[in-house]
Amino acid sequence: MVDSVFMAELSWPEYQAKIEAGAPVFLALGATEQHGPHSPLSVDVVIPTAVCEAVARRVGGLVAPTVPYGCKSKPRSGGGESFPGTTSLDVSTFILVVRDIVRALGRDGVKRLVVVIGHFENGWPAVEGIDLAFRELAREGIADMKVMRLEYWDFVHRATHERIFAPGSFPGTELEHASLIETSLMLHLRPELVEMDKVPADGPATFPAYDIWPTPEGFGPPSGVLADARGSSAEKGRLLMDDHVALITEAVTAAFNL
Repeated sequence: MVDSVFMAELSWPEYQAKIEAGAPVFLALGATEQHGPHSPLSVDVVIPTAVCEAVARRVGGLVAPTVPYGCKSKPRSGGGESFPGTTSLDVSTFILVVRDIVRALGRDGVKRLVVVIGHFENGWPAVEGIDLAFRELAREGIADMKVMRLEYWDFVHRATHERIFAPGSFPGTELEHASLIETSLMLHLRPELVEMDKVPADGPATFPAYDIWPTPEGFGPPSGVLADARGSSAEKGRLLMDDHVALITEAVTAAFNL
């Protein structure tokens, strides 16, 4: 018998048994997107998947396969569409992907699902996908599924930010693309994929309070890094990860009465 936290590593009877026993399922919505010249395209897959795995192990849950493609980035949140390797979905496509996955899990008998956003632009389209799935499940008479949606980066203590950033240097979450937070988390989780000698001196980026099409040349840093990543470390990544896992575990446990 295979006893894995990863849904894809189980046979269907093993998966069915865990679902019937009430295991919550975790679904990360990631992206394949540039994260500067020093980090891999898989940052938005690696980090939320690791968060899902760690929390699932604490609450007896399962981790569904991560969605590796996300919605298109805006220049002000990474500008990924102008960089080779970034592979994105239209929002309408992404919504239907989320709808189909949530609907399928509901039909399987999943009662508690945690959708973990790993890419900024996936947040609100995921809401629409979940809503559409609920409408269809309701028409089928399935009304006992509960879904929790969250962004993992919201689950961190203020004291941790104060510890990892020099006073007054936190640029805000909106500029933490390929920057200190994500780079530190990757150094903690997958250090072999990070090349710190290639970290640029870019950031913090400055943008006007609007988007514009076509994007003007020089609208964002040419490296794709929005804030300084040079102070990144595995230790900072561990501190962040500890917060993410502990606080999300607490939230899931409370929301689902585990």
